Amino acid sequence: QVQLAESGGGLVQAGGSLRLSCAASGRTLSSYGMAWFRQAPGKEREFVAAIRRSADYTYYSDSVKGRFTISRANAKNTVDLQMNSLKPEDTAVYYCAAKMYGLPTIKDSVDNYDSWGQGTQVTVSS
Repeated sequence: QVQLAESGGGLVQAGGSLRLSCAASGRTLSSYGMAWFRQAPGKEREFVAAIRRSADYTYYSDSVKGRFTISRANAKNTVDLQMNSLKPEDTAVYYCAAKMYGLPTIKDSVDNYDSWGQGTQVTVSS
């Protein structure tokens, strides 16, 4: 298990941008498939984006594709999520997740990930 911590959340106006970062302690994130999920009040936690260990492939939900970008910064041992053109419906707690075995895919659910951060709040005002 790897310990994860998200940062970068906050309040932003619709159309604005935020960059989230997921940092690890004690382990190297390049050894894990990584993903971002989000959860709004009263809703299920949903998949947002994922990236392979090699970073040669990325995956996005239809709702964020073209607006969000997931990337690795191995020198800093982080996985980041650049969020552009934010919409009020993007408001949620965003979670970083690590997958110990297997390739991350768009079909993965929360049950396919082994470690989770505490989440960071993203609020988009209209």
